[in-house]
Amino acid sequence: MPRRVRRAPVAADPPAAAVDLERVAAIVEELDPRTNLIAAMQRLQHEYGYLPEPVVDEVARLSGVPAARIYGVATFYAQFRLSPVGRRLIDVCHGTACHVAGAERITEALEEELGIAAGKTTADGEFTLGSVACMGACSQAPVMRIGEETYGNLTPDKTRAIIRELMARVGAQRG
Repeated sequence: MPRRVRRAPVAADPPAAAVDLERVAAIVEELDPRTNLIAAMQRLQHEYGYLPEPVVDEVARLSGVPAARIYGVATFYAQFRLSPVGRRLIDVCHGTACHVAGAERITEALEEELGIAAGKTTADGEFTLGSVACMGACSQAPVMRIGEETYGNLTPDKTRAIIRELMARVGAQRG
């Protein structure tokens, strides 16, 4: 039976007008992506929290480094992000122990509750659902981390209860 994921809108790139082109130009000038591409990308990601498409386009235009090369580096290295990250990062461990113990079911439960697919951020910018190869908590498999807190011995129902409680706290803080 196919699973149903309640799809919510996801956070989008800022419009090109929201990107500080002078700041991008200063970083390109200082770090010259032709010879220091990774350092320039790290600095830009630090500025924006991720690498928005208008930033990549501007770096390519100013430096002559093809956008395809920048995206190639960004997708090769796990440190780079091409989409916004929410205020609360939720990572599910998919290492061997967690995989065998049901990590996929944990991810599915989170996708259903948050209304987003793994790797995406909710439209309100509150939550990003991610995946990691190992958290080093194999004895508690399956495991997820929300911010600095690790939750182990998860079931889909326990996961749903945790995320619902967190979403209620977030809603109460806003309202």
